[in-house]
Amino acid sequence: MTQKLALLGGEPVRTQPFSPWPVFGKMEEERLLTVLRGGKWGKLNGAEVAGFEARFAAAHGCRHGIGVVNGTVSLRIALLAAGIQAEAEVIVPPYTFFSTASAVVESNAVPVFADIDLDTFNLDPKAVEAAITPRTQAIIPVHFAGQTADMDALMGIAQKRGLVVIEDAAHAHGALLGNRPAGSLGHLGSFSFQSSKNLTAGEGGIITTNDNALAEACRSIHNCGRIAGGVWYEHHAISGNYRLGEFQGAILNCQLDRLEEQTRTRDANGQYLARKISQLPGIHPQKRPAACTRHSYHLFMLRMEEALFGVPRPALLKALQAEGIPCSGGYAFSLHQQPIFRNRAFGPYLAGAANRLDFSQAHCPHSDLVCREQCVWLEQSLFLGPRSDMDDLARGFEKIFENREALAAWSRQNQNG
Repeated sequence: MTQKLALLGGEPVRTQPFSPWPVFGKMEEERLLTVLRGGKWGKLNGAEVAGFEARFAAAHGCRHGIGVVNGTVSLRIALLAAGIQAEAEVIVPPYTFFSTASAVVESNAVPVFADIDLDTFNLDPKAVEAAITPRTQAIIPVHFAGQTADMDALMGIAQKRGLVVIEDAAHAHGALLGNRPAGSLGHLGSFSFQSSKNLTAGEGGIITTNDNALAEACRSIHNCGRIAGGVWYEHHAISGNYRLGEFQGAILNCQLDRLEEQTRTRDANGQYLARKISQLPGIHPQKRPAACTRHSYHLFMLRMEEALFGVPRPALLKALQAEGIPCSGGYAFSLHQQPIFRNRAFGPYLAGAANRLDFSQAHCPHSDLVCREQCVWLEQSLFLGPRSDMDDLARGFEKIFENREALAAWSRQNQNG
């Protein structure tokens, strides 16, 4: 017997909260108190950040890790360290957070938007090839939701064209492409430790690389332009103090101890849920290529086709939420449609290029489609619980599909009046 939707007066599938986030305990408390009482709170006179940098880099297949204040800064420093020239072009996806492109502008370079693959939500190598011009100097692929981009194809393009590749791995802590970790696949990697991220200290970020010269440049830029062997008041580059502090380092060391188990749990749960709900008409979880051997599931992403599933996305989202399942539609529009790009509101940056830029000409139909009507997001903390939590998530989708006619009627009524 079909159960009535909670949105229409029935009982919800889920009444208990899902796993809380962030996860913390006694070890974070003790480590923070040790830093507090030790009086060495800054990176340059403490051991927490240095220890974390080494541990995180090693866990992600890199020789170097440079801790910084946030993920946006890590992208900007990576671009500056790579020597991206003023008003050069950097290819980015349109389906990503603002910082992927704003960091390019803050580096006085021009973001060029290349469309995503409709099934993986990641940068499409064919679109990248089509976007390359004589001005192109770098590519920033995003490992969106925690699934690595098609890095073999992108690195092949970069090698052929002499381009720098900077991984935006803000979602991809612990993700693997084959046996290679995210952050080690390009020339540089950028991670975020903001509050929602799979590894968090509230704020923070890190740059990873296996290139000694790039690491040295990043360290200089994040430390007021100082260089190894120089004196304290000796500055070699326009830069600032972007160093991570010891309190964040203490938390991150504890969180890193939890990351491997959490990532395994998210990955297993995400795969299980994908298998269950992909059987429903019009539900398409993020396609996982065979090369992606571990997905970090910062988000569980899916596309829904109204014509096949039977209800529009806004109604699906409202119905899921009423069933006790937190969800959202993600980005409302593609990044190139943001006011900053429509209005070329770049402040002091790109003074010589702004007049020739017209972001309304960016052609990204896949990104536009998923933003406008198809995408559904489930956040990472939902995937830290037992398998029964995944059954509840799946049951929510199944219940809505079973009641699709009643929900569609409700949606039409609601829309009309």
